[in-house]
Formats: sequence, structure tokens, C-alpha cells
Amino acid sequence: MIFSFSSYLTVFLFFHIDCPSSTWVQFQDSCYIFLQEAIKVESIEDVRNQCTNHGADMISIHNEEENAFILDTLKKQWKDPADILLGMFFDTDDASFKWFDKSNMTFVKWSDQEDGEELVDTCAFLHTETGDWKKGNCEVSSVEGTLCKAAIPYEKKYLTDNRILISALVIASTVILTVLGAVVWFLYKRSLDSGFTTVFSSAHQSPYNDDCVLVVAEENEYDIQFN
Repeated sequence: MIFSFSSYLTVFLFFHIDCPSSTWVQFQDSCYIFLQEAIKVESIEDVRNQCTNHGADMISIHNEEENAFILDTLKKQWKDPADILLGMFFDTDDASFKWFDKSNMTFVKWSDQEDGEELVDTCAFLHTETGDWKKGNCEVSSVEGTLCKAAIPYEKKYLTDNRILISALVIASTVILTVLGAVVWFLYKRSLDSGFTTVFSSAHQSPYNDDCVLVVAEENEYDIQFN
């Protein structure tokens, strides 16, 4: 019984895809796709449009694990070019880098950070050999491919988490019921065996042995004759 529920959960998790299609790759709460198409561009918005046309935005990266995942997937699955344009730009209004998808800047991996450098019209590129980020001009003339990212909708993620939790609870309940059943059966068998022993051991025993019984009987007979 336990194996069947575990197998069900494994199959459920394997086939349950929250991403738009099998061409996307899921990691944590997001889906990723690399559009392996070289395009001519006039501005960074042309690259963004590649992603927005698929319901996504250009890639943003928020921790080392995500950076490593993207790098590994590019090498194994997506036939990567040498550099990938990230969805980042330098905002001159407050002199800081920002993600196009408006997520918070919680992680950076610059390989060429320099103080006082000119950053107007600066974007970021992921170097696919090292995983480091490099600064470059946003006004690229072409890209060999576009890496896009889409967040899993909250409702879908919430429902998925609930289904996983329910499945886990079912498995836990099955384990508990199985253990309880085994304990109850063991106690029943033990009480059954001890019951037979009690019956035989509690049979009425005479306080006298055979000789005593004979003497008592003779004394009673003597008393009857002389009374």
C-alpha cells in the first residue's frame, strides 16, 4: 500500500507541469525557455519582445543556485552561445542596475566591476563558460538567442503545493494506519495466546492430593457409622 501511494506521488510530480509547455524548464517558482533564434535588433526592446510574445520577460537571476541552474541547463540542453543577454539595465535616475521584470536586485555576479566607469546604456551579459556577468552596451545589433523567464502564477503554485501536501498527508496516514494495524494485530494475537494459557492454568485445583482425599472420605464414613 505504501509503495503504491509513493509511486502515485512520483508520477504526479513528474507529469504535473506548471510551465506553459514541455519546451520550458521549471526551477523553483519559475519557468525558463531559451529561444534559439538569431535575430537582428535595433534596441533592447526588440529582445524583450521575443519574451513578452511568449508571456514572459528577459531573464532575471536572484541567487547563486538559480545562476548555476541556468548555466548548467544552457550547457546541457540549450546549445548556448558564448554570452546571453540578461534582462538588466542601468537606471541613470538613481544610478543603479535594475531588472526589466521589476524584481528586486538581490544578487550580482560581476566579473568586471569597476568604480567610476561610465554605465549609461549599459546592460548585462551572462558568460556561459564561467557563469559570471559582464557589462556591455545595450545597443546590440543582433543576438544569437533570447533567454526568457516566467513566474508560475500564484494560484497555480498554491494549488500545486496543496496537492503535494495532500498527497504527502495521504502517504503519512497510510503509514500510520499500517503501523497501527500491525500493532493491533500483534496485541490481539498475544492476548489470544495468553487467553488459552490462562484457561488451562486457572482450571480448579483441589487443595488435597489423592491420599488426603481418601483419608477424609474414610473419616467421614467413620463418623456416619458411629453417630
